[in-house]
Amino acid sequence: MHFVYLLRLSNDSYYVGQTTNVEARLKKHVKGDVKSTAKYQDKTLVWYGAFEDKSIAIEFEKYLKSSAGKAFRNSHLI
Repeated sequence: MHFVYLLRLSNDSYYVGQTTNVEARLKKHVKGDVKSTAKYQDKTLVWYGAFEDKSIAIEFEKYLKSSAGKAFRNSHLI
């Protein structure tokens, strides 16, 4: 199973990622082991979705990072 997840950062911005283990990945974010989120003290998991196909998960992650995907996120996921 592959997961796309959404974190709310301490500056009220959002981080979108993809992983096979949400719990382990979140622990890495909290510990500061992920370069792109390390400088933010608070990181809150606000949503995640499961996909059987890795390529679909990657495409959905890319979509959520697009302007249309951000609009979708704001109206449906947060």
